[in-house]
Amino acid sequence: MPRYKPYPHNQIIMIPVSLQEQLEPGTLEYTIHELVEEHIDLSIFEARYQNDYTGAKAINPKVLLKVILFAYARGLVTSRKIERACRENILFMALSGGFHPDHSTIAHFVSSMQNEIEPIFCNILLVCEELDLLGSTHFSLDGLKLPSNASKEWSGSFQELKHKRDKLQEKLKHQIAQHIRQDSAPSEKKRRQRQRDRLARKVERLNAFLQENEPKMGKGSKEIQSNLTDNESAKMPSSHGVIQGYNAQALVDDKHQIILHAEAFSSQDHENLAPMLKAAQKNVVEIGKRPDYFEGKTLTADSNYFSHVNLAFCEEQRLNAYIPDVQFRQRDPRFADQLRFKDGLHPRQRITPKPITFSLSDFSFNEELHAYRCPHNKLLRRGARSQINRYRVYDIYRARPQDCADCPMRSRCLAKPDARYRSLSVEVESRYPDLIDTMKLKIDSPSGREIYAKRLAIVEPVFANIRVHKRLDRFTLRKKRKIDIQWKLFALVHNIGKILHYGSKLSS
Repeated sequence: MPRYKPYPHNQIIMIPVSLQEQLEPGTLEYTIHELVEEHIDLSIFEARYQNDYTGAKAINPKVLLKVILFAYARGLVTSRKIERACRENILFMALSGGFHPDHSTIAHFVSSMQNEIEPIFCNILLVCEELDLLGSTHFSLDGLKLPSNASKEWSGSFQELKHKRDKLQEKLKHQIAQHIRQDSAPSEKKRRQRQRDRLARKVERLNAFLQENEPKMGKGSKEIQSNLTDNESAKMPSSHGVIQGYNAQALVDDKHQIILHAEAFSSQDHENLAPMLKAAQKNVVEIGKRPDYFEGKTLTADSNYFSHVNLAFCEEQRLNAYIPDVQFRQRDPRFADQLRFKDGLHPRQRITPKPITFSLSDFSFNEELHAYRCPHNKLLRRGARSQINRYRVYDIYRARPQDCADCPMRSRCLAKPDARYRSLSVEVESRYPDLIDTMKLKIDSPSGREIYAKRLAIVEPVFANIRVHKRLDRFTLRKKRKIDIQWKLFALVHNIGKILHYGSKLSS
């Protein structure tokens, strides 16, 4: 018979552990510990505690902040995972001083930091400035669309939600009637009862939402979809499909990829440029910079931010902006062969492209009739005046449907086969400087392409770090206020990582 060494499970082993020795200089946990203890003013949390003379003693906010920042850096996002780490992981024990905050305490602390997160973010930004981690010459703006703790299936217009409620009510009535007709076994009756209860709760939830809320209106007074689980979230397209969530924005300095400002929105990129820059300006003023800090500096952003409103704002703020339009790559000679092997076919194997349609230059203007004459000698008369599109004013000239019906040049003149007539939009006035055409020339220049190409190396690695290394693939909270706090905490963790790698004063 083999002999084995005994391994009694009931023995007691005394292991001396020094929590302080677990925080070794040069590590992320040590950097977080030093920053929270020495460089972040947490007296702003004192107003929320009312236990000066009565009540139990509270866990110090320093402990909770250390634990949360380190957990986010390790990819632990949910409060239950953080609670478990504080009981099992020696590094978390060292940061918490041996305390084991429960998940409800952690969750409440994170979701209620709306008044404290901005000062804390600026404290860390000030440390970055003191360690000379800011280049202050080139900034890049971009957004990361992430799903939140909201169900995409519970989205829709009010009409769609009412239709969904009516269908559920019909289904509930059908199940009740079916249950009355059938004499099932007790176990089957319980199952059917649970189904009816679930349907009844869904109907009640829809009724309550429709009674307590108003339709969400978008641009042009057009209704946009509401959401029952988080009505502040929005459906938005992303590289991972359509999500129900938020657009997490970050403005990044080029020197060491320090985030100057981070904020979560439920709107598309082009609506967020001005709010992001204004908030970033407020942050840099807090760390001692001048209000005109961004004047003359370079700003790069992708084509999602291209709009006349954003270009005008950059012009007003005296920013040297590089924001391309969506067709800038088609004009770039370096991408001339980008469609060469699309669908696995060589251009010689493709079907002959459709002939180019006639442009305005193919139409002649008759001053006496004040009309345009088409290549087939038919007149296009003015049908509308002073039509505004962005910052330009147009007159619209239209041909008669009967002139275009049997025209032999119809295939070359009309963009769509089912179009009834040809129309021309003739620009008659430009109310503002032509910022769009100026930006196109700027982006298409060799220096413009070189400067804009730097954007990819400035802001994209930031999102890769947060999404892949920090494992933030979705927000775990609801409502914009709480989502914004969580996003700023991850931005804090990113900046602290830069302090660890480049800030020798703290890691020495």
